[in-house]
Amino acid sequence: MKEKHGLNSLFSRLSLTLFLLAGSAVCMAQVTDISQAELMQRIKADRAGLILDVRSPQEYAEGHVPGAINIPHDQLGSRLAEIGSYKDKDIVLYCASGGRVGIAAKTLQPAGFNKLLHLDGDMNGWRSNGSLPIKK
Repeated sequence: MKEKHGLNSLFSRLSLTLFLLAGSAVCMAQVTDISQAELMQRIKADRAGLILDVRSPQEYAEGHVPGAINIPHDQLGSRLAEIGSYKDKDIVLYCASGGRVGIAAKTLQPAGFNKLLHLDGDMNGWRSNGSLPIKK
C-alpha cells in the first residue's frame, strides 16, 4: 500500500512540475529573438519599432542601441502609459545580458503588449560585436 501511495505522490509532483514548466514556456514563447543584424537593418530602414532599454539610467548613459529609449525594468509597470501607442507594434527589449528582459516581458505581456522581441546577446553582445554603433 505504501508503494502505491508513493507512486501516486510521485506522479502528482511530476504532473505539477510539467504543468508549471509548460506555463512558463507559453509565457516566454511570446517573446521572439531578433538578431543584431536584423535590428540594425530595421534601424537603417527606420522600421525598428520601439527599442526599449530596460537597464538602469546609468547603464543607458554609458552607451545604448541607437534609437533606444530607457525605461528601467523596475519602473516599467508605472510607466506603461509612455509606451501605450506600441501595444500592437514591435517592441525590441534588451538589457545587459537578458535577465531583466524576462522581468520586463512579464510586465508588458499582461498589459497587452504582444509583439515583443528580445535582442539576441543584449547590450553585452551588441558591444562585443565591435561593428555596431553605440549611442551615448
